[in-house]
Amino acid sequence: MNILVIAAHPNLENSRANRALLDAIQGLENVHVHDLYEEYPDWHINVKREQELLLGYERVVFQFPFYWYSCTPLLKKWFDDVLVHGWAFGPDGNHLKDKEFMVATTVGGSENGYRAGGDNWFTVSELLRPIQTTMTRCKGKFLPPYAMYDADRLTSQQLREQAARYAEHIQAGVKQLVH
Repeated sequence: MNILVIAAHPNLENSRANRALLDAIQGLENVHVHDLYEEYPDWHINVKREQELLLGYERVVFQFPFYWYSCTPLLKKWFDDVLVHGWAFGPDGNHLKDKEFMVATTVGGSENGYRAGGDNWFTVSELLRPIQTTMTRCKGKFLPPYAMYDADRLTSQQLREQAARYAEHIQAGVKQLVH
């Protein structure tokens, strides 16, 4: 399975957590990383190129730090610009039909803080529903997300362990992810 990881971190060189995740998948034969902030520092997204890129992969992973319970601003713009009516959804919008989509996010808070009664009241999966709804509207299959909690407090060893789990997660078969 060919996997496209769309990395969307505005300051990746200073991110221990997101850098560890990307380091864990570097060199994997079936995984291609596409860094939006590196590719589009001027925020002028080449829509045709992005659409063509999506067509070449069976699974797409959106990797980003959790920003105010959502994705980073450039990734949101990417969704708005690239996933257009007639191409990604609507009567003739079948280009993403049956593709697999997944989110991988780094979270500064604890896992206990993301649950009913926790500091944030909702799980990360619940807070990702707008992205899930977008991808299912595009006739894609939304798979369980990967979340790295306490991302800014993990030791180097814990980061490596989490990154190894991330590499396994994004490559896992659907039956392994949805049981």
